[in-house]
Parts: sequence; C-alpha cells; structure tokens
Amino acid sequence: MNRLRLIPLDDAVVLPGMPVTLPVDVGNDDRVLLVPRHETTYANVGVVAEVSERMRLAGRGLAVVLMGLHRATLGRASADQDGVLRVDCEDHPDQSPPPSVTRELEREYFAVVDEILELRGDDGRIRAFVRSITDAGALADTAGYSPDLDFDRKLKLLETLDVLERLKLALQFQQERLAELQVRKRIRDDVEDGAQKQQREYFLRRQMDAIRKELGESDGSIVDEYREKIGAAGMPDAVREQAERELDRLERMGESNAESSMIRTYLDWLLAVPWAKRSEDHLDPVHARGVLDADHEGLEDVKRRITEYLAVRKLRTDRGMADNRRSGVILTLIGPPGTGKTSIGESIARATGRQFVRMSLGGVRDEAEIRGHRRTYIGALPGRLVRALRDAGTMNPVIMLDEVDKIGADWRGDPSAALLEVLDPAQNHAFRDHYLDVELDLSHVLFVATANVAETIPAALFDRMEVIRFDGYTTEEKVAIARGHLWPRQVERNGLRLEEVTVPDDVLRLIVTDYTREAGVRQLERELGTLLRKTATTIASAAQTPPLTIDAAAVKDALGRPKFFHEAAVRTAVPGVATGLAVTGVGGDVLFVEAASMPGKGLLLTGQLGDVMKESARIALTYVKSHAAELGIDERELEGRELHVHVPAGATPKDGPSAGITMVTAIASLLTGRPVKSTIGMTGEVTLQGRVLPIGGLKQKVLAAHAAGLSEVIVPERNEPDLDDVPSDVRDHMRFHIVESVDQVLRLALEAPDLAMVA
Repeated sequence: MNRLRLIPLDDAVVLPGMPVTLPVDVGNDDRVLLVPRHETTYANVGVVAEVSERMRLAGRGLAVVLMGLHRATLGRASADQDGVLRVDCEDHPDQSPPPSVTRELEREYFAVVDEILELRGDDGRIRAFVRSITDAGALADTAGYSPDLDFDRKLKLLETLDVLERLKLALQFQQERLAELQVRKRIRDDVEDGAQKQQREYFLRRQMDAIRKELGESDGSIVDEYREKIGAAGMPDAVREQAERELDRLERMGESNAESSMIRTYLDWLLAVPWAKRSEDHLDPVHARGVLDADHEGLEDVKRRITEYLAVRKLRTDRGMADNRRSGVILTLIGPPGTGKTSIGESIARATGRQFVRMSLGGVRDEAEIRGHRRTYIGALPGRLVRALRDAGTMNPVIMLDEVDKIGADWRGDPSAALLEVLDPAQNHAFRDHYLDVELDLSHVLFVATANVAETIPAALFDRMEVIRFDGYTTEEKVAIARGHLWPRQVERNGLRLEEVTVPDDVLRLIVTDYTREAGVRQLERELGTLLRKTATTIASAAQTPPLTIDAAAVKDALGRPKFFHEAAVRTAVPGVATGLAVTGVGGDVLFVEAASMPGKGLLLTGQLGDVMKESARIALTYVKSHAAELGIDERELEGRELHVHVPAGATPKDGPSAGITMVTAIASLLTGRPVKSTIGMTGEVTLQGRVLPIGGLKQKVLAAHAAGLSEVIVPERNEPDLDDVPSDVRDHMRFHIVESVDQVLRLALEAPDLAMVA
C-alpha cells in the first residue's frame, strides 16, 4: 500500500504509458497519483505517474512532465501536515494472460486500427508504433489515445483492471469508431460525387451553348421553350403570372436541382389546359333535334331541354347579348339502368358540335379525385376535371358525370362536397384545383350527370341539378330501338351482315314481351346477341344458307321457353289477391298482394316488407274492419280469425305507402268472397278515413302495367296531371280510373256479387 500525492484531472484521463505535462507543483515527490474527476466525483481507479522532468514556466509558475506507470485503486485520503492531499493506493500492474489467449483479439485489433488509420490518411508512423507494442494491456490502452473517444469511454477503459476484458473493450470502441468513420466517408463521397456531377453538367451545358452559338443555332434552353409556350397558350393574366413565377424559380435553381422536375411537371399541366380553345357551338335547334332523334327513341324531355338550351344560346349570340355566367347547364338524368342515360351524352356533344368526355364517379371516395392533390405530396396530380379538359382539348366540352349517385365518402373526404362548386353555375367560373392552384372557368362546360336513384344524391348537390327523369320505354319504343340500333349492332358483332338475317317486328315484340321485362333495353340487347350467335353457328356450320328469317320457333330454340307471362288473370282468379304497381331500382313492376285467413288472432305480414308497408297493411285492415257492414262482411266472421297478408317475391325487400289501396282491396276481396278484376292494376296510399293519397313514379308504374297486359289502372286524383307524362300510345290502349276514396276503388276493382257467386 503506497501513500501518494493526489492530483485530480478534471474531465481528463491519463493511461499507463501516456506522458502528460501538468502546471502543478509536486514538491519533492517523485511519484504522484493521477485521478480523473468529473465535477466533484472522483474515479475509483487512478494512474501512478513518475515525475520525469520539472520546469519553471513564464510568470514563475511550476510544471512537471509525468509518465503513467500502472493503475492503482484509491483508498483513504487525508491531508498531511503541509496541507497536501494524499491518498492510500494499491498498485495494480497488468497481469498479461498467455499469448495464446489474446493472440486472436490482438490480430483483430490491429486490423481494425489499420482500417481506421487508412481512413484518416496515416503516413505509417502510427501504424508502426501500434504494431511495435507486444504487451496486451499496453495495446488495449492505445485506444485511449484517440481524440474521438469521449471521457466516459476512456474512464471505463481505465477502470477495467482485467487485461483480457480491457482488450475486448478497446476492440469494441475501435470497431464503433471505424463504423462511424466509414459512414462519414460514404456521406462525404456522395456529396463530392454530386458536386462533381453538377459541375460537370454545368461545364458541358456551357460548352453546348457555345457550340450552338458558333453554329448560329438557337440555344434551345428549356426555360426559353417554356416561356414561348406560356406566351402562346392564351392564359388569363393571373394564370400567366403564376406560370412565370414558377418558370423564374426553375431558371434560378437550374435543371439539375431535384425540385426542377416537379416544377416542369406543374408547368406541363398548366400548359395542358386549353385556356384559349373553345369548340364552335352548332346553334341550330332543328339540326340538334334531328341528331338526337336519329340516335335515340323517345326521351322527349331530354331532347326538348337540349333544343331549348341551343335556342337560347342562338338568340343571345345573334343579338349580341353578353354571356351570363349563370347560364350554364347542369342536366341530371335519373332513371333505371339501360335506358340510354350514358349514351345520350355523346349524342348531346354531337348535336352541339362539342367534344365529349366521360367521368365515371361510381365508387369514388377521395375528394382529391375531383379537386386534385396539393403539390406538397409526392406524385401529386390534378383532379379529374382538369384531366377532362386536357383530354377534350377545349374549355367548353360536354362532360358526363356518370353514376353520380354512387359517390362514396370516408376519411379521405367527400367528393360530392367538392362537386357542389363544380355544378353551381354561380360559382364554377372560378373553380380552383388544388394542384394547379389557379382559377378555372367551368361556366362554358355543359355538364350532364347520370344516376339510377335520386335518394342517395346529397340534398345540397341535388338542389344544383336540373333533373330529367327516365321512366323507361314502352313496348313499341323498345321494338323501334331494337330495329334501328340494337339489331344492326349485334349483327355486326356476331360476324353477320344485315342482308343475311332479317327479323320481323312481331318477333322483336315477342322477345320484348316474353323474354325481357325491364325499363331499359340492356337485357333486350343480350337476348338479341344470344339469338344471333345461334344464327351465326347455323350459318358457319353450313346447316342453313343465308338469307335467313328469324321466326318464333327460332326464338324459342335459341332463348328457351318464355321467361315472363301475363299472369294477372290467373293470380286474381280467387278472392284475396289484388294487383298493385310499384317502382324498383330498375323501373316499374307489377306487385301481387295476397290475403288469407285462418283460426287465430291478429295480423301476420310476410314478404320482406319495410316499416311503411307494414303500417299500410295495418291501416288497410283497420279500414276494412271499421267499414265491415258497408262492405257486406259479417263482423262475427272476423272474431277469432288471424289475417295473413303476403307480398310474393319474398327475397326482394319492399317498402313504401303506394300499396295501401291494393292491400285494402285484397283484404276486402277475401272477406267478401268477390275476386278482383284481372284486367285492373292500382296504386295509391290509403288513410284511416279511406282517402286515397298521391304517389310517385306513376309513369313507370303505368308502363309496367301495360307491359304486364293490364288494360285498366286506378290512379289517385292528385296524380291525374302526371298522366300527361305517359306516352300517347300507352294512354290510347289503357283506361284510367281517377279516385278520391277507397269505396270508389272497391267498386271499380271487385267483381259484382252475383258474378262472384257464379264463379
């Protein structure tokens, strides 16, 4: 145990074998103990150092040169009589393990140090010094010479007394240091490579400019090209200023900058918008009506509205009136599938001489699809409206917003809310796409939206639309469509010629009535395609030679047995069944309501009925019970009887109040024993007082009744004006009964009592 003068080292570590000069006076001591200190905390291990030289500094100060000898652990410390702090210490000279134990660690340590020195650019002297050390403990202590090693690591190295553990620790520190140096070198090399590449590109570009000047050619600068394009694009002043600001940024940063490609993409999109291009409208209402009539049968409301639009534009243009931004047209065509809503858009474009672009909105859930992404996002693009204008090449195309009722909404936004500005003629002259961030004038665009149902369109959006209803085609209209459009198209698609196969109108009518029952003509076209494929097979196999005429037998052979029947007479042959009329998502339809009674109590309802329809059934039963005497029903028969009301097609959900009078009729028919007339259909809401209230979709219901072979329809009085919408050829073949009360309905619908007894 030695007692040595203690010399603290503030945030510094001296290791054995390391010389150090300190500005201290050690008196006559030949050895001292150097102990690292952090703030007021001393280390547990110090280094015994020998004084190798004493010197006097300028200003009469003293200094000593010390050489670290070996480690020592600290014991009790106290001041001597001269006030010098001394400490008891126990020496711990290195006990080197056998070379066989440390050889592999030493070899790896040398390899790591060599790589570090190579990265630092050592001239070989430090490498030679390290290689000359043969003692494992001294070799480990060389790690403490590194200026990159912090105080805590050097202290940990000092406090590790076991040589083998110290060598492992030193190797770990050197490996971490090597990894850090390698990362620094890679970053530095990447930066230098990028700078050299930019410098090389700069000099090459300057040389190219000089060569072009010598040859008398234009310098071909990208910036100049953009400047010329912007000048010729006919942009509004605000848009041109925005484009020039972006172009100035591009010119300042140069093409090699990473952001330059984003600016060039933005400028390309600005230039893609046809700012100054407009199609010349064909403002001839007579020509437009001729085009629409040639392309579509029926659809009088649509044709009339387009003709009116062109007539107004023609008058305003001829009379030099200023264009009113509020005069934009947003037509919304609502109706069942297959009625020609989408194809009418192309006809409108052809009739007006405009370009046509279709935007399918079904399933769109991201607002950015309409307004575009902001430029802060990688891969940002403008919205569909900007792309539609680019595709059209004009600022006044016909843009069809297809399936607008099927737009979704989630955490990405509500696209229907973005359409509020687009479809408002008072606002869409200043529509702002998020990507372009400039105002776009959409007031000259003719928007045509399509939808199957109006209920799923948001109210605010629906309020901005001019709605035209598509209620389906009559049988004769379907025959005309098949003759003029569907048949020629399917003949060509199936590899045939019109002169090779013919079909009479009565056969087309047979297909319409017995094999399709839809508001549109999509299924009709499929059936015609099936028929013609069968015919093509017959001709290709040489079973028959053209020309061929399709008859009813050929239809049955190709399409099978009829799929639809006029079954009202069969269904209503017994009391308790009434024929109602309904509207579904695919048009009008005939609805049978059946009633039966059995021992029990109460009312049983089946057929997947909604709440409103269930309430209608309860109201119907209440009315019949309260007017039993008037209807000739024995009230005693109602006691102890359960009434069952069923609406067939039980797999299909049904709801709505318009089956009210049908349910009253079915119940009254059952309890009076008087069947319902087989030729009559009915629709109307009923009240407890027996009033018949108006309903919706009358045109579609009448068309369905006509297709089902009914010849009479009971209609609420307040729906009488709606009969004007029914095609004249249907009105001529049907008889309409206008009613105000249920007693009128029952007098018209039920067979006479004497006939019921005969039946």
